Amino acid sequence: MPANGEVPAIRVEEVDKIFGNDADRVVALNRVSVAIEENEFFTLLGPSGCGKTTLLRLIAGFEQPTAGRILLQDDDITRLAPYDRPVNTVFQNYALFPHMTVEQNIAFALEMLEKPAAEIDQTVTDMLRLVRMEQLRDRRVDQISGGQQQRVALARALAPHPRVLLLDEPLSALDYKLRKDMQIELKRLQHETGITFIFVTHDQEEALTMSDRVAVMNDGNILQVGPPHEIYDHPSERFVADFIGDTNFLPADIIERGGDAVSCRLESGEVLAVPAGVDLPDHDRVTLAIRPEQVTLCETAGDATLQGTLQDAVYIGTDTHYRIRLADDSLFTARVQNARGRAQLFESGDRLGIRLDPEHVQLLKD
Repeated sequence: MPANGEVPAIRVEEVDKIFGNDADRVVALNRVSVAIEENEFFTLLGPSGCGKTTLLRLIAGFEQPTAGRILLQDDDITRLAPYDRPVNTVFQNYALFPHMTVEQNIAFALEMLEKPAAEIDQTVTDMLRLVRMEQLRDRRVDQISGGQQQRVALARALAPHPRVLLLDEPLSALDYKLRKDMQIELKRLQHETGITFIFVTHDQEEALTMSDRVAVMNDGNILQVGPPHEIYDHPSERFVADFIGDTNFLPADIIERGGDAVSCRLESGEVLAVPAGVDLPDHDRVTLAIRPEQVTLCETAGDATLQGTLQDAVYIGTDTHYRIRLADDSLFTARVQNARGRAQLFESGDRLGIRLDPEHVQLLKD
């Protein structure tokens, strides 16, 4: 339960989901527990097959858990049919009725709920205003763009005022610029409606851009839950560090423990003192994780932590990515923001030093 004492919007408690039997048995979810707060934009993030969509479908009622339970606030909804849950879903393909107008699509669910005509008309007007599509009220949905169809799907799902809105990769079919725009729109809609959003994606940028909190999943397990900056800056394990953004990994051995820092010897022989963290392993073999943008490149000098030879530089507009081959033949990536008038600082074949700030080095269990 949240520290403020409020009852979470959704509680998933010790949920298993197993498909098939015996030789065909697949464990989609393994003892998953998570609390999602009221008025929160919560994202389930992970690679294909990690269990995130299965978890969403369990919350929606489209699947039943093998074990465990799901609560909406204090109400156990584990065995409720989808239509008995105050939860709506926006699917990847939107599932709109192409022969209907925008207005008719939004009104459809309200008509099924037998709402009064005046209330339906007012709600449709409110939803069109919310998604900024008032002028397309009478347009058929097969005559509008993909981004506009996505807004209609959102308006239709929001019209019955669900307590929780589930979004199953709804932006994946959009082009890059439109997807970026809709990320901002989704966050605005969640803020304005006050509805709990649970969003499924494999796109790290979407998760970091929109979420209040992110749950990183893999192999049917939730590995870490936290705000985007915490997930990015303080990953709990190697998979999380590797999946969220770009990361350099340096194998190392702990050679001295003491206080808030430990001394680690890298495979190249350098010794680096790094923060011990809150979960220091008992064994000495560890991995150090360093984000490419959190290092400084310099001409080879005595105060550089690492040294190597620049293999290549990739210009990507705002930044240039430098790949440096270290003494142990591994590659280390550094990302440098491009200065005005000079995009590239170094050339292939240059000998470079890499300065590491110990405060930006994460110590992970090996």
